[in-house]
Amino acid sequence: MTKTLLALFFIVSAVFANPLQCAIDDAQAYSTLKLPSGIYLGNIVINKPLTIVGKDKNAIIDGDGHGCVITINSSHVTLKNLTIANSGNKMDKIDSAIAIKNANHCEIDSCLILNTLYGIDMFMVNDSIVSNNYITSKKADIGFRGDAIKAYYSNDNIFSNNVIENSRDVTLNYSHNNLFSENTFLNNRFSTHLSLSNRNAFKNNTYKYNSVAIMIMGAKDTSISGNSILSSKGAAGIGVMIKGVSNFRFSNNTVKFNAKGLYVDGQEKATGMKRYISDNEISYNGEALHFHATIKNNVIVHNNIFGNIEDVVKDMDGKFSDSNKVERNYWDRYAGFDKNGDNIGDNPHQVYQYADQLWQYNNKVKFFYASPIMTLLNFLSNLAPFIEPNLLLEDKKPIVKK
Repeated sequence: MTKTLLALFFIVSAVFANPLQCAIDDAQAYSTLKLPSGIYLGNIVINKPLTIVGKDKNAIIDGDGHGCVITINSSHVTLKNLTIANSGNKMDKIDSAIAIKNANHCEIDSCLILNTLYGIDMFMVNDSIVSNNYITSKKADIGFRGDAIKAYYSNDNIFSNNVIENSRDVTLNYSHNNLFSENTFLNNRFSTHLSLSNRNAFKNNTYKYNSVAIMIMGAKDTSISGNSILSSKGAAGIGVMIKGVSNFRFSNNTVKFNAKGLYVDGQEKATGMKRYISDNEISYNGEALHFHATIKNNVIVHNNIFGNIEDVVKDMDGKFSDSNKVERNYWDRYAGFDKNGDNIGDNPHQVYQYADQLWQYNNKVKFFYASPIMTLLNFLSNLAPFIEPNLLLEDKKPIVKK
């Protein structure tokens, strides 16, 4: 009887064994496993330096709807040319295609990540590369999807040439010195969300059809350059939203077709320059520059601002601060002259709030925006102000021709 039970045990163990996990366990450290086309059972754990390469994208590692498809607990692990699919659905467990924990010098390259809750979960991961991947989420309401990339206490990583589509967010928390370059973000919620993360750079990325392309909160020394930030979705679609930043540099970007181009939440008691906005095209948005609370501590220079319904919006009462440096921007609404032909307007370009403040301070009134009565009120207020208008912004040296 005992021999029969033992035989049955070994037969059952063989049936339910994971051949890929066995190959990983048997492999020497720093060796390479090459997977032919086929479906491999997921929920694998890698505890040693190792490279796994698919001969083509038909090498599929399938989590079968349970937990994390691949968990990496070692440095120097590379996954390349694989399809990784079907994680579990538990938010509290952060079920992911790939979970990397306490590791350095890992690489995820040229993989398809499909139908997973979270894409790549990085916990205390440094000096690693995530490149040339396609990442999407499970088909669910956007709030019930996970993050395409979730980085927590992860520093000095490179994210390049990835396509991230139909996921919730890409989040960086307490993560510093990371580079995002040449990525494409499509149909996500917050395509890039930084919180308490410093010295991160975003170069030459494309953002399109997201609710918010870039959200930066409580971050220092952030650089955003050469990006295309287009067509953020919805009546409140925002290209770039920033709050509590220091030494924020935004240059050579194209910001077009958003409800709000840049949304800036300033702090009334902040001192010193906080934001440097230069050499951008900000065009054909509902609002080019939307300021909440205060307009101060900004350098806004050498931008082309045209085709927007509103160039500057401020949603709380207050005056333009002398702490700003605003000059040499092109404004299509500038109505001055250039007598000496130096392409700098003879008079400053001043943006005032007239009857606009009725709707900028009260969203209920915004229902009547662009109606004949509001247009008439604004015209009359401009012609013969019956209340003192607010100066929102003054460009002391406006460019006449772009």
